Amino acid sequence: MQSGWVEIFFLAMLAGFIGLRLYHVLGRRTGHEKPVADTFRPAGAEVARPNGPRRAEAEAPITFDLPADIAPDVKPGLEDVAKADRGFSPERFLAGSQGAYAMILESFWKGDLDQLADLVSDEMLENFKAAIDARTGAGETLDNRLLQVDRAQIVGAHMNGTMAEITVRFDAEIVTVTRDEEGRVIAGDPNQSVETHDLWTFSRHTASADPAWLLVATDEEA
Repeated sequence: MQSGWVEIFFLAMLAGFIGLRLYHVLGRRTGHEKPVADTFRPAGAEVARPNGPRRAEAEAPITFDLPADIAPDVKPGLEDVAKADRGFSPERFLAGSQGAYAMILESFWKGDLDQLADLVSDEMLENFKAAIDARTGAGETLDNRLLQVDRAQIVGAHMNGTMAEITVRFDAEIVTVTRDEEGRVIAGDPNQSVETHDLWTFSRHTASADPAWLLVATDEEA
């Protein structure tokens, strides 16, 4: 009888351990995430519920205001995104993307992987982690500062199945400084900013109730 209780206790402990591991793997989003993701949330969006009433506006004509600097060849892609996500607004998306741009840069510079995990895809997170590990191993730290974003412009948009992908060009002024273990500047100038031109692509599953757009690719433009 005693061995039976030992076996039951062992199985209960094993089940608890497995449950805890699943929580850490699957429980990333709790419904109480930081407000950055909310900047990409369609205004008035509702979480879809099984057998719930269909939104009447889902059949409404697609209308939205385009930023003045949108190139003609980008407009069809934005219209496709709007067809898949009736709450989509280019202007609201741009505002959210600028907030995400600042938070992702600052999180990367500080080496905050937990913050990055809520803002980027799994593949991008691995790339950021590799870069953070490399500079940590070299005993280097970044003392960068984002001074301002001079311009944020949507330069590409398309649907890949149910995945919406939008590319934004960010023109910004950044102070870039790398310090060694002793705090000495080994690259950059703390008193001088540089102009950067980044191309970042954000993606969202339009069939998902999760409104978050995640960074899926980065590039630089000379």
